Amino acid sequence: MEATALLCDYAEERLGKLYIMGAGWDTVGANAPTPVAVALIVHVGWDETNKPHNLRVELMTEDGEPVELDGNPVHIEGKMELGRPAGTKAGSVFNAPLAVRFAALALPPGGYRFEVSVDTNLLKALPFRALGQPALPGG
Repeated sequence: MEATALLCDYAEERLGKLYIMGAGWDTVGANAPTPVAVALIVHVGWDETNKPHNLRVELMTEDGEPVELDGNPVHIEGKMELGRPAGTKAGSVFNAPLAVRFAALALPPGGYRFEVSVDTNLLKALPFRALGQPALPGG
């Protein structure tokens, strides 16, 4: 399996297509609530269809540590299973478009990456930076 992915402000999947707004960024403002989505196409090989798979999109620091905000890890997990039409030739590849949206994230300054994994196999890492001044205590 492989994946194509973009960081964006908003993404939505409808009828097998991705609708994306504000895509391709690699920098956000630190400590400012920012809408974040991952527009994702998982390319599923013929031999991986008709089987359940575990999908995970997780926010990590640039040092590989899971990010927590307000004591909660920033990740989304789910299951996916893609069927294949009868008569499809072995070796075919199928696209599974997905839109993964996160609540507005207010991240401290630093480097981050979203990691996209299927069945614990890392398919894509999307690095970005949060730039700006650290928040002052109490406000």
